[in-house]
Amino acid sequence: MQIRSWAAAALAVAFTVVGAGTAAAEEPAPPLPVGKTFLDGFAHEFGDPNGSAVGTNDWDCVPSEEHPDPVVLVHGTVLNRHNNWSYLGPLLANEGYCVFALTYGNHADLPWPLSSVGGLLPMEDSAQQLSEFVDEVLAATGAEKVDLVGHSQGTLMPVWYVKFLGGNEKVDDYVSLGPVYEGSHAFLLAASFELFEHVGVRQDVENLVHFLGCGACPQVLAGSDWIHTIQEAGIYADEVTYTNIMTRYEEIVLPYTSGYHEAPNATNIVLQDHCANDFVEHAGIVNDPNAAWFVLDALDPSSAGPLECVFVPPILGWSPDPTISNPTTKDAVVASRPGA
Repeated sequence: MQIRSWAAAALAVAFTVVGAGTAAAEEPAPPLPVGKTFLDGFAHEFGDPNGSAVGTNDWDCVPSEEHPDPVVLVHGTVLNRHNNWSYLGPLLANEGYCVFALTYGNHADLPWPLSSVGGLLPMEDSAQQLSEFVDEVLAATGAEKVDLVGHSQGTLMPVWYVKFLGGNEKVDDYVSLGPVYEGSHAFLLAASFELFEHVGVRQDVENLVHFLGCGACPQVLAGSDWIHTIQEAGIYADEVTYTNIMTRYEEIVLPYTSGYHEAPNATNIVLQDHCANDFVEHAGIVNDPNAAWFVLDALDPSSAGPLECVFVPPILGWSPDPTISNPTTKDAVVASRPGA
Protein backbone atom coordinates (compact mmCIF):
# COMPACT_ATOMS: atom_id res chain seq x y z
CA MET A 1 0.00 0.00 0.00
CA GLN A 2 2.84 2.36 0.87
CA ILE A 3 4.56 1.65 -2.46
CA ARG A 4 1.29 2.37 -4.25
CA SER A 5 0.94 5.65 -2.36
CA TRP A 6 4.46 6.66 -3.32
CA ALA A 7 3.75 5.75 -6.96
CA ALA A 8 0.55 7.76 -6.96
CA ALA A 9 2.35 10.72 -5.44
CA ALA A 10 5.13 10.47 -8.02
CA LEU A 11 2.60 10.36 -10.85
CA ALA A 12 0.78 13.37 -9.41
CA VAL A 13 4.02 15.33 -9.23
CA ALA A 14 4.92 14.29 -12.79
CA PHE A 15 1.54 15.38 -14.14
CA THR A 16 1.82 18.65 -12.24
CA VAL A 17 5.25 19.36 -13.74
CA VAL A 18 4.10 18.40 -17.23
CA GLY A 19 0.95 20.45 -16.86
CA ALA A 20 2.92 23.44 -15.64
CA GLY A 21 5.31 23.07 -18.56
CA THR A 22 2.42 22.87 -21.00
CA ALA A 23 0.79 25.93 -19.50
CA ALA A 24 4.07 27.82 -19.69
CA ALA A 25 4.54 26.77 -23.29
CA GLU A 26 1.08 28.03 -24.18
CA GLU A 27 1.66 31.48 -22.73
CA PRO A 28 1.73 34.03 -25.56
CA ALA A 29 5.06 35.57 -26.38
CA PRO A 30 5.47 39.20 -25.34
CA PRO A 31 4.68 41.67 -28.10
CA LEU A 32 7.51 42.77 -30.33
CA PRO A 33 8.82 46.32 -29.89
CA VAL A 34 7.79 48.70 -32.65
CA GLY A 35 9.92 51.58 -33.87
CA LYS A 36 8.67 55.11 -33.22
CA THR A 37 10.30 56.78 -36.24
CA PHE A 38 12.00 55.66 -39.44
CA LEU A 39 15.35 56.35 -37.72
CA ASP A 40 14.74 53.24 -35.60
CA GLY A 41 14.88 51.16 -38.77
CA PHE A 42 18.27 52.55 -39.76
CA ALA A 43 19.65 52.03 -36.26
CA HIS A 44 18.50 48.41 -36.23
CA GLU A 45 19.93 47.82 -39.70
CA PHE A 46 23.39 49.00 -38.68
CA GLY A 47 23.21 46.59 -35.76
CA ASP A 48 22.28 43.68 -38.02
CA PRO A 49 23.02 44.48 -41.69
CA ASN A 50 22.05 41.00 -42.89
CA GLY A 51 18.83 40.87 -40.91
CA SER A 52 15.29 42.06 -41.44
CA ALA A 53 12.92 44.39 -39.66
CA VAL A 54 11.64 43.07 -36.34
CA GLY A 55 8.69 40.74 -36.87
CA THR A 56 9.40 40.03 -40.54
CA ASN A 57 10.73 37.08 -42.54
CA ASP A 58 9.96 34.29 -40.10
CA TRP A 59 9.90 31.51 -42.69
CA ASP A 60 8.40 29.08 -40.19
CA CYS A 61 5.34 31.29 -39.65
CA VAL A 62 2.02 29.52 -40.23
CA PRO A 63 -0.88 31.81 -41.20
CA SER A 64 -3.83 31.72 -38.84
CA GLU A 65 -7.48 31.25 -39.73
CA GLU A 66 -8.07 34.88 -38.82
CA HIS A 67 -5.27 36.10 -41.09
CA PRO A 68 -4.76 33.48 -43.81
CA ASP A 69 -2.91 35.81 -46.21
CA PRO A 70 0.75 36.55 -45.44
CA VAL A 71 1.61 40.23 -45.73
CA VAL A 72 4.45 41.21 -48.06
CA LEU A 73 5.95 44.64 -47.39
CA VAL A 74 7.36 46.48 -50.42
CA HIS A 75 9.70 49.37 -49.61
CA GLY A 76 10.32 52.66 -51.41
CA THR A 77 13.19 54.07 -53.45
CA VAL A 78 16.66 53.98 -51.81
CA LEU A 79 15.21 52.04 -48.84
CA ASN A 80 15.13 48.31 -48.09
CA ARG A 81 13.38 45.49 -46.23
CA HIS A 82 14.99 46.60 -43.00
CA ASN A 83 14.79 50.35 -42.60
CA ASN A 84 11.37 50.96 -44.19
CA TRP A 85 9.42 48.72 -41.82
CA SER A 86 10.57 49.20 -38.21
CA TYR A 87 7.01 50.26 -37.28
CA LEU A 88 4.59 48.32 -39.47
CA GLY A 89 6.64 45.10 -39.52
CA PRO A 90 6.36 44.32 -35.79
CA LEU A 91 2.93 45.95 -35.52
CA LEU A 92 1.48 43.57 -38.11
CA ALA A 93 3.30 40.61 -36.56
CA ASN A 94 1.84 41.49 -33.16
CA GLU A 95 -1.59 41.44 -34.78
CA GLY A 96 -1.03 37.81 -35.76
CA TYR A 97 0.03 38.20 -39.39
CA CYS A 98 2.87 36.34 -41.05
CA VAL A 99 4.91 39.27 -42.34
CA PHE A 100 7.58 39.20 -45.02
CA ALA A 101 9.70 41.91 -46.61
CA LEU A 102 12.18 41.87 -49.46
CA THR A 103 14.88 44.22 -50.67
CA TYR A 104 14.39 44.66 -54.39
CA GLY A 105 16.13 46.66 -57.09
CA ASN A 106 19.47 46.89 -55.28
CA HIS A 107 22.96 46.47 -56.74
CA ALA A 108 23.77 43.29 -54.84
CA ASP A 109 27.33 43.11 -56.23
CA LEU A 110 28.35 46.31 -54.43
CA PRO A 111 29.78 46.25 -50.89
CA TRP A 112 27.52 47.02 -47.93
CA PRO A 113 26.00 49.53 -47.26
CA LEU A 114 25.70 50.37 -50.98
CA SER A 115 24.31 46.92 -51.67
CA SER A 116 21.47 47.56 -49.23
CA VAL A 117 20.09 50.54 -51.15
CA GLY A 118 16.97 49.25 -52.89
CA GLY A 119 14.55 50.47 -55.51
CA LEU A 120 17.23 51.46 -58.03
CA LEU A 121 16.92 48.95 -60.87
CA PRO A 122 14.32 49.40 -63.62
CA MET A 123 10.95 48.55 -62.17
CA GLU A 124 10.39 45.70 -64.64
CA ASP A 125 13.39 43.96 -63.07
CA SER A 126 12.20 44.70 -59.56
CA ALA A 127 8.73 43.37 -60.38
CA GLN A 128 10.31 40.07 -61.38
CA GLN A 129 12.11 39.97 -58.03
CA LEU A 130 8.83 40.62 -56.25
CA SER A 131 7.19 37.83 -58.24
CA GLU A 132 9.85 35.35 -57.18
CA PHE A 133 9.65 36.50 -53.55
CA VAL A 134 5.86 36.12 -53.43
CA ASP A 135 6.21 32.59 -54.80
CA GLU A 136 8.70 31.80 -52.03
CA VAL A 137 6.30 33.16 -49.40
CA LEU A 138 3.39 31.14 -50.77
CA ALA A 139 5.49 27.97 -50.89
CA ALA A 140 6.78 28.44 -47.33
CA THR A 141 3.42 29.29 -45.76
CA GLY A 142 1.09 27.16 -47.86
CA ALA A 143 -1.13 30.20 -48.39
CA GLU A 144 -3.12 30.73 -51.58
CA LYS A 145 -2.62 34.51 -51.77
CA VAL A 146 -0.68 37.33 -50.16
CA ASP A 147 -1.55 40.89 -49.21
CA LEU A 148 0.81 43.62 -50.40
CA VAL A 149 1.56 46.72 -48.34
CA GLY A 150 3.77 49.15 -50.22
CA HIS A 151 5.30 52.57 -49.72
CA SER A 152 6.28 55.07 -52.43
CA GLN A 153 7.84 53.13 -55.33
CA GLY A 154 6.58 50.07 -53.49
CA THR A 155 3.06 51.16 -54.48
CA LEU A 156 3.96 51.61 -58.14
CA MET A 157 6.38 48.84 -59.06
CA PRO A 158 3.94 46.06 -57.97
CA VAL A 159 1.46 47.33 -60.58
CA TRP A 160 3.74 45.72 -63.17
CA TYR A 161 3.81 42.47 -61.19
CA VAL A 162 0.03 42.35 -60.83
CA LYS A 163 -0.77 43.38 -64.40
CA PHE A 164 1.92 41.60 -66.41
CA LEU A 165 3.50 38.84 -64.28
CA GLY A 166 0.45 36.99 -62.96
CA GLY A 167 0.25 38.75 -59.62
CA ASN A 168 -3.49 39.26 -60.10
CA GLU A 169 -3.93 35.57 -59.22
CA LYS A 170 -1.70 35.74 -56.13
CA VAL A 171 -2.59 39.07 -54.49
CA ASP A 172 -5.73 39.64 -52.43
CA ASP A 173 -5.36 43.10 -50.85
CA TYR A 174 -3.05 45.80 -52.25
CA VAL A 175 -2.50 48.58 -49.71
CA SER A 176 -0.52 51.66 -50.71
CA LEU A 177 1.09 54.32 -48.52
CA GLY A 178 1.97 57.42 -50.52
CA PRO A 179 0.87 55.91 -53.86
CA VAL A 180 2.20 57.37 -57.11
CA TYR A 181 0.11 55.87 -59.91
CA GLU A 182 0.18 59.02 -62.04
CA GLY A 183 3.89 59.63 -61.50
CA SER A 184 5.41 62.53 -59.56
CA HIS A 185 6.18 66.15 -60.47
CA ALA A 186 8.49 66.63 -57.45
CA PHE A 187 11.44 69.02 -57.64
CA LEU A 188 10.54 70.02 -61.22
CA LEU A 189 12.11 66.75 -62.40
CA ALA A 190 9.13 65.75 -64.53
CA ALA A 191 9.13 69.21 -66.15
CA SER A 192 12.86 68.91 -66.80
CA PHE A 193 12.43 65.55 -68.50
CA GLU A 194 9.56 66.97 -70.56
CA LEU A 195 11.99 69.64 -71.75
CA PHE A 196 14.54 66.95 -72.57
CA GLU A 197 11.82 65.23 -74.59
CA HIS A 198 11.05 68.40 -76.54
CA VAL A 199 14.68 68.79 -77.55
CA GLY A 200 14.97 65.09 -78.37
CA VAL A 201 17.35 63.95 -75.63
CA ARG A 202 15.03 62.48 -73.01
CA GLN A 203 15.97 58.89 -73.80
CA ASP A 204 19.66 59.79 -73.71
CA VAL A 205 19.27 61.39 -70.28
CA GLU A 206 17.26 58.41 -68.98
CA ASN A 207 19.97 56.07 -70.26
CA LEU A 208 22.58 58.15 -68.44
CA VAL A 209 20.61 58.03 -65.16
CA HIS A 210 20.24 54.28 -65.62
CA PHE A 211 23.98 53.96 -66.26
CA LEU A 212 24.65 55.93 -63.07
CA GLY A 213 22.69 53.34 -61.13
CA CYS A 214 19.03 54.33 -60.91
CA GLY A 215 16.95 52.92 -63.72
CA ALA A 216 13.76 53.40 -61.69
CA CYS A 217 14.29 57.12 -61.04
CA PRO A 218 13.07 58.47 -64.40
CA GLN A 219 10.33 55.83 -64.53
CA VAL A 220 8.50 57.22 -61.50
CA LEU A 221 8.21 60.69 -63.04
CA ALA A 222 4.92 61.88 -64.49
CA GLY A 223 4.95 61.51 -68.25
CA SER A 224 7.44 58.66 -68.40
CA ASP A 225 6.98 55.79 -70.84
CA TRP A 226 6.61 53.46 -67.85
CA ILE A 227 3.72 55.50 -66.43
CA HIS A 228 2.06 55.63 -69.86
CA THR A 229 2.37 51.84 -70.19
CA ILE A 230 0.67 50.99 -66.91
CA GLN A 231 -2.03 53.59 -67.46
CA GLU A 232 -2.84 52.15 -70.86
CA ALA A 233 -3.00 48.66 -69.34
CA GLY A 234 -5.09 49.89 -66.42
CA ILE A 235 -3.72 50.51 -62.94
CA TYR A 236 -5.96 47.97 -61.23
CA ALA A 237 -6.69 44.29 -61.66
CA ASP A 238 -10.30 43.24 -61.13
CA GLU A 239 -9.35 40.35 -58.84
CA VAL A 240 -7.51 42.57 -56.33
CA THR A 241 -8.85 44.96 -53.66
CA TYR A 242 -6.99 48.27 -53.42
CA THR A 243 -6.61 50.80 -50.60
CA ASN A 244 -4.72 54.03 -51.28
CA ILE A 245 -3.60 56.05 -48.23
CA MET A 246 -2.39 59.59 -48.96
CA THR A 247 -1.30 62.72 -47.10
CA ARG A 248 -1.86 66.30 -48.21
CA TYR A 249 1.59 67.20 -46.90
CA GLU A 250 3.47 65.26 -49.57
CA GLU A 251 6.86 66.51 -50.68
CA ILE A 252 7.82 63.57 -52.92
CA VAL A 253 4.61 62.46 -54.63
CA LEU A 254 3.37 65.69 -56.18
CA PRO A 255 0.53 66.25 -56.45
CA TYR A 256 -0.53 63.96 -53.62
CA THR A 257 -3.58 63.04 -55.72
CA SER A 258 -1.26 61.05 -58.00
CA GLY A 259 -2.33 58.11 -55.88
CA TYR A 260 -6.05 58.89 -55.97
CA HIS A 261 -7.47 56.45 -58.49
CA GLU A 262 -11.14 55.52 -58.41
CA ALA A 263 -12.63 52.13 -59.18
CA PRO A 264 -15.29 49.84 -57.67
CA ASN A 265 -12.56 47.74 -56.04
CA ALA A 266 -10.57 50.69 -54.66
CA THR A 267 -10.82 52.88 -51.56
CA ASN A 268 -9.03 56.24 -51.53
CA ILE A 269 -8.11 57.74 -48.16
CA VAL A 270 -6.63 61.19 -47.54
CA LEU A 271 -5.44 61.10 -43.94
CA GLN A 272 -6.32 64.73 -43.21
CA ASP A 273 -9.94 64.12 -44.23
CA HIS A 274 -10.14 61.94 -41.13
CA CYS A 275 -7.39 63.32 -38.86
CA ALA A 276 -6.87 67.07 -39.15
CA ASN A 277 -4.09 66.91 -36.55
CA ASP A 278 -1.98 64.59 -38.74
CA PHE A 279 0.87 66.50 -40.40
CA VAL A 280 2.78 63.51 -41.69
CA GLU A 281 4.42 63.66 -45.11
CA HIS A 282 5.93 61.09 -47.43
CA ALA A 283 8.76 59.69 -45.33
CA GLY A 284 6.87 59.52 -42.04
CA ILE A 285 3.67 57.91 -43.31
CA VAL A 286 5.07 54.42 -42.65
CA ASN A 287 5.45 55.39 -38.96
CA ASP A 288 2.04 57.00 -38.62
CA PRO A 289 -0.46 55.26 -36.28
CA ASN A 290 -3.40 56.90 -38.06
CA ALA A 291 -2.19 55.48 -41.38
CA ALA A 292 -1.49 52.16 -39.65
CA TRP A 293 -5.11 52.00 -38.52
CA PHE A 294 -6.24 52.25 -42.14
CA VAL A 295 -3.74 49.56 -43.14
CA LEU A 296 -5.10 47.21 -40.48
CA ASP A 297 -8.66 48.08 -41.43
CA ALA A 298 -7.93 47.31 -45.08
CA LEU A 299 -6.41 43.94 -44.23
CA ASP A 300 -9.16 42.93 -41.79
CA PRO A 301 -12.13 45.31 -41.47
CA SER A 302 -13.85 43.02 -38.98
CA SER A 303 -11.18 43.63 -36.36
CA ALA A 304 -10.96 47.41 -36.66
CA GLY A 305 -11.63 49.37 -33.52
CA PRO A 306 -12.63 53.03 -33.60
CA LEU A 307 -10.26 55.47 -35.28
CA GLU A 308 -9.26 58.13 -32.77
CA CYS A 309 -6.69 60.41 -34.30
CA VAL A 310 -3.38 61.27 -32.70
CA PHE A 311 -1.19 64.26 -33.53
CA VAL A 312 1.60 63.26 -35.91
CA PRO A 313 4.50 65.60 -36.75
CA PRO A 314 6.15 65.67 -40.17
CA ILE A 315 9.37 63.92 -41.25
CA LEU A 316 9.88 61.45 -38.40
CA GLY A 317 6.33 60.21 -38.03
CA TRP A 318 4.70 59.61 -34.68
CA SER A 319 6.32 60.88 -31.49
CA PRO A 320 3.89 59.93 -28.71
CA ASP A 321 3.59 61.19 -25.18
CA PRO A 322 6.83 60.00 -23.49
CA THR A 323 4.82 58.69 -20.55
CA ILE A 324 3.22 56.13 -22.87
CA SER A 325 5.30 53.06 -23.61
CA ASN A 326 5.67 51.91 -27.20
CA PRO A 327 2.30 50.68 -28.47
CA THR A 328 2.85 47.27 -29.99
CA THR A 329 -0.56 46.24 -31.25
CA LYS A 330 -3.59 47.89 -32.82
CA ASP A 331 -5.44 47.85 -29.49
CA ALA A 332 -2.49 49.55 -27.81
CA VAL A 333 -2.36 52.16 -30.55
CA VAL A 334 -6.06 52.90 -30.09
CA ALA A 335 -5.89 52.83 -26.29
CA SER A 336 -2.97 55.26 -26.17
CA ARG A 337 -4.70 57.91 -28.23
CA PRO A 338 -6.23 61.00 -26.60
CA GLY A 339 -9.84 60.43 -25.64
CA ALA A 340 -9.63 56.65 -25.94
